[in-house]
Amino acid sequence: MIRDAGGRELAPGEWGLTVPDVGATGWALDVGLRLSRGVLRAQAFVAPAGSVDEHELLVRNRGLLGVRLAHTGSGDVWLVGDLFEEHVSVASVDRLLGLLVAAAGDVRVVVRAARATPLA
Repeated sequence: MIRDAGGRELAPGEWGLTVPDVGATGWALDVGLRLSRGVLRAQAFVAPAGSVDEHELLVRNRGLLGVRLAHTGSGDVWLVGDLFEEHVSVASVDRLLGLLVAAAGDVRVVVRAARATPLA
């Protein structure tokens, strides 16, 4: 299923998929998928630390379905989504990846706009 979308198997139960131009030209989204303990998790790095206000992320999280924004201890922004193994199908994985890519694109548009705004 993932290979059909241009993905690659990284290890047993783990796959990677690169989506080009998410949120800005030349800004690819690398999505990792892992099936472990009965859950398929999809996650992707979205933006570096300090590029998006944490309050903005909290507000955006409230509007998301199926995926959520998170940040690492260093502040890097990630998107995460989960499916229970019994709900994994071509349609459900496609929907999960679509939600992940759409949310990443929205955040990256904010990051791109912030970078283009001169400091006062």
